[in-house]
Amino acid sequence: MYLLRRKGGGMAETMETRTALRADDVDLGVLDETLSFFIRSINIAVTRDLNDRLGALDLARGTGKITTLFLVENHPGIRPSVIADVILKDRSAMGRIVDDMTGAGLIRREVAESDQRAQALFLTDKGAELAITVRRIVRQSRDFFAGTDDADYAEVLRLLRKIYWRVVTNKGIAA
Repeated sequence: MYLLRRKGGGMAETMETRTALRADDVDLGVLDETLSFFIRSINIAVTRDLNDRLGALDLARGTGKITTLFLVENHPGIRPSVIADVILKDRSAMGRIVDDMTGAGLIRREVAESDQRAQALFLTDKGAELAITVRRIVRQSRDFFAGTDDADYAEVLRLLRKIYWRVVTNKGIAA
């Protein structure tokens, strides 16, 4: 005998069954009102979809590499610390991303002109070619949300963009 709660709350009902509880029968309880639960869950699904689309490209798996590639492309000479601020990574995590991408021949480090103690990042030819391929794949990400109408998609994007910039501006603290 299983105790089930139907989605959306309501009275619990008991039902005798020999089949296992299915995911779409689960009552999320407090999680159903928790934005972070939905953001994390959707992030996992979107990340899996993107990794499948990227296949064996050098940027598959992990977070921060695609953003780093595009930020270096858009801002040649950008410092790793600025990228870390944008992608909400600590310096050691950013260092690993830069090391991985340098090792893969996608970016190169130079001494920053304005501060000899700082690094400046630039795309290599290989990185620039990969950016073209990845941009095409990333633009397909709307396909993941194909069941979402354009107005809802635009509204969610607008709200998330607003929250994101508030978090980045406040150095990772949602205010």
